[in-house]
Amino acid sequence: MTVKDILDAIQSPEATPADLAALPLPESYRAITVHKDETEMFAGMETRDKDPRKSLHLDEVPVPELGPGEALVAVMASSVNYNSVWTSIFEPLSTFGFLERYGKVSELTRRHDLPYHVIGSDLAGVVLRTGPGVNAWHPGDEVVAHCLSVELESSDGHNDTMLDPEQRIWGFETNFGGLAEIALVKSNQLMPKPRHLSWEEAASPGLVNSTAYRQLVSRNGAGMKQGDNVLIWGASGGLGSYATQFALAGGANPVCVVGSPQKAEICRRMGATAVIDRTAEDFRFWQDERTQDPREWKRFGKRIRELTGGEDVDIVFEHPGRETFGASVYVTRKGGTVVTCASTSGYTHEYDNRYLWMSLKRIIGSHFANYREAWEANRLIAKGKIHPTLSKVYPLADTGQAAHDVHRNAHQGKVGVLCLAPEEGLGVRDEELRARHIDAINRFRDI
Repeated sequence: MTVKDILDAIQSPEATPADLAALPLPESYRAITVHKDETEMFAGMETRDKDPRKSLHLDEVPVPELGPGEALVAVMASSVNYNSVWTSIFEPLSTFGFLERYGKVSELTRRHDLPYHVIGSDLAGVVLRTGPGVNAWHPGDEVVAHCLSVELESSDGHNDTMLDPEQRIWGFETNFGGLAEIALVKSNQLMPKPRHLSWEEAASPGLVNSTAYRQLVSRNGAGMKQGDNVLIWGASGGLGSYATQFALAGGANPVCVVGSPQKAEICRRMGATAVIDRTAEDFRFWQDERTQDPREWKRFGKRIRELTGGEDVDIVFEHPGRETFGASVYVTRKGGTVVTCASTSGYTHEYDNRYLWMSLKRIIGSHFANYREAWEANRLIAKGKIHPTLSKVYPLADTGQAAHDVHRNAHQGKVGVLCLAPEEGLGVRDEELRARHIDAINRFRDI
């Protein structure tokens, strides 16, 4: 039995779920990996000079053992997230430390502690096998997966699964991720694949859509309401493109910050009217590596008010981190909220605390999404209320180049990866719903 036999069965109109369940599993599959013995390959180099094309490998790896509450999924497509970039350049630290610690949790988790790491935190595909105790999913089910992996043996995670002490991001802090032909997931990561989307379109929202939902919409994040002005950094990127859509769909006013006319045009295509091209307007928040420039904060705040009818922003959707955080705190209105989920420009944030405490502002940390938030975010995709922001698709063998694009910010929206799917455009089951939203689905593809 080979992976090709699995693909043939998935694509066959005559194949039944029973046929898929009866297929023997192959002994191995192709996967994108990093290697433990290469973690120092970029030592001493600047972050921008580290090249994922050198560290990401396409390897043939053994199919992992299936445990209770788990599923093996034939991955038709996946996508590149920024955590894939972090993994590939071994920043802020090697992910093999995550795998070693996870491997000590139980006899079953020892599978994850390997000298290679199969990466990737998104997938769209077909269930092949389920382990003992799985009742909701069966071979043949078409699914997407969110990336929250938890044990839920502690009470801490039962009100909000993100607070589980054993919370991890699948494919980043666990092994057997989605940038591969087969993936191992916990069955409670699975959600129904949106029927109007192709495999690669359905694979692209997962991590970023759920992250943006919690950060902006959920009560665990900013709790956005109608009429809010929402400053969105990187508004045409992987995270920002979903934040922009959530703001527009929720009756808020996104103030989109981008770095080029092309990216500004994408925001306008989504329906945003308040757009700042920070490159064209030459906003420079740092005088040098150690000194910020409050005059630029003030100029930035003035520009925002010009676009909002004189109002400051209620919410700042933060993820660049060090480069922008001082400005974010400054421009937020009195009593407003800065909600942060990442630090792609640096983890050490500096801001003038007078503008926080004296104006009663809040900073909220937000990380991925709990089970319910991930389901709600996926439900909006399935209903055609929020749309994938896929811009470009690579074959699995070129994942290194895809990660390089994301690392260099040479992309719009999300970058997809075909795993088992032999070409783009496959997997659409609801042509009528697709036709109603085709322009929005392709919004990032033709620019």
